[in-house]
Amino acid sequence: MQRTVRLRAWQKAAIDKFDAHEHPDFLAVATPGAGKTTFALVAALRSLRAERGQRLIVVAPTAHLKTQWADAASRLGLQLDPFWSATNAALPGDMHGIVTTYQQVASSAAALAKISGGTFVVLDEIHHAGDDRAWGDSVRTAFSPAKRRLSLSGTPFRSDTRSIPFVRYTIEEAVADFEYGYGDALRDGGVVRPVYFPRINGFMEWTAPDGTFNSASFDDALDRTGASQRLRTALSAEGEWLPTVLSQAHQRLLLLRDKVPNAGGLIIASDQDHARAIAEVMRTRFRVTPTIALSDDPNASDRIAHFAAGSQPWIIAVRMVSEGVDIPRLTIGVFATTTTTELFFRQAVGRFVRWTRGQRGQKAYLFVPDDIRLRTYAYQIAESRRHSLRKRADDAETRFAQDEDPLKDPLPAEMAEEQLSLFTALSAVVTDLSTVVDVFDDAYEDDVDAGLDEHGDPVAAHELDPANNDGLTLDLGSLIVPLSGAATVGGAGTVGLATYQQKEQLRLRNADLARELVQLTGLTHREVNAKLNRTTSIAKINDATVQQLNARLRAADAWLKQLTRR
Repeated sequence: MQRTVRLRAWQKAAIDKFDAHEHPDFLAVATPGAGKTTFALVAALRSLRAERGQRLIVVAPTAHLKTQWADAASRLGLQLDPFWSATNAALPGDMHGIVTTYQQVASSAAALAKISGGTFVVLDEIHHAGDDRAWGDSVRTAFSPAKRRLSLSGTPFRSDTRSIPFVRYTIEEAVADFEYGYGDALRDGGVVRPVYFPRINGFMEWTAPDGTFNSASFDDALDRTGASQRLRTALSAEGEWLPTVLSQAHQRLLLLRDKVPNAGGLIIASDQDHARAIAEVMRTRFRVTPTIALSDDPNASDRIAHFAAGSQPWIIAVRMVSEGVDIPRLTIGVFATTTTTELFFRQAVGRFVRWTRGQRGQKAYLFVPDDIRLRTYAYQIAESRRHSLRKRADDAETRFAQDEDPLKDPLPAEMAEEQLSLFTALSAVVTDLSTVVDVFDDAYEDDVDAGLDEHGDPVAAHELDPANNDGLTLDLGSLIVPLSGAATVGGAGTVGLATYQQKEQLRLRNADLARELVQLTGLTHREVNAKLNRTTSIAKINDATVQQLNARLRAADAWLKQLTRR
């Protein structure tokens, strides 16, 4: 476990504001990569220390993020169970709390309501509670009894007719109690990377669902339906527009990998068939076999984790690499999806802003179709980048415009289904690569290393030296929350592991000994396990504490020794 934690200036300011906030609900909006997880865990740690006996519940968007939260918490001395389910009935006795998902909350709201009384709840990427009306209702049911609810988001969001629980609104706009934007993070230095947007024009031809022939470039004004059909045509793997863009992105990635050998790229595809088609293009044209992360693949989380820790050049994903997934080596992206909402676009940009300590010249590039909607979103972010990196005095660019765009809203589901069945992409070609040349011209780019030392780390003024008594370095020893059921885990292979990982290893070792006892005694597995559970007062092995699992191991070992002496 870490002994101290160094808070960034914004995290300290957010903690101070959270501590002074008298309402039970608090919404913090902070740009991806800024450190929302650390802020939330420190806030929880302080609350649990002040309220003896209080427990912690974290709700994450995906199953992949559950273990990521549990591991981050363990480093700060908080033990969370990412494998909790409603069948466990209660919170684990030897852990500070649990991590669950919005999908699990939807199916376990009543069970969570029984155990969330007086708890501290972290709702990560809270806008997901608006993905489905039932999800929002379940979140409200499950966590209304909680004492404090800290909601997090990486992007400002609107209600979109589905009011999200525990969030205040002003004219359908969510009101943040604390906000730290992309421009703020760039100005501070050493927090996020600047992202550049090569926009690629093209000329597309397609047959609409009514049988009419259409052709247009991205410069042509079209209605919402026509614009969506044009974008779908451009992104077809059977045309030449997308392979040309993939070629440009791959060449740029190879150049970056000359300096940073493990630099990686992400292609965001429209659907699973599209992802597989893109993978085939990468294999046949560039001799690259990308990692594919699909939502229906039970091993998708493992694939993402393996890619994050490795050096493979490309990963293709369909909504799998989303909020909170930390892959700092992603520096090149291709936005190849027909999803054009501003929230999704900003979430995609968030995958490329992760700062890698100790590197200079950190920049990221997201290749985008020159669609008017995507062009507008990219321009807003680019303006924030330019203002921030040039250290302009004007600090107005801390929120992004949310003006209505007649092309912004997605098509109704029935219209989208009709297009999928009757729409035909005929051809698509790139017409202008000048914007790619422009954005890669070093003279065009701002000084991204301003405020960094010779090692690429922020200068002391940006991190604030703890010697100045600014309170940004916290002694975790003074905040450690004791656990009544905690016990030191004995045996090899458990040192330094989070409690949930220790339990996994202890359960496996218990299972191994139970199998040996079955062979020696002639009893069934059920009979052996029942006797060991009775001996150590365990009702269910999945509910057992570390202390009980250790006691069960000792009981099994003593039983084995007794049998082998005969």
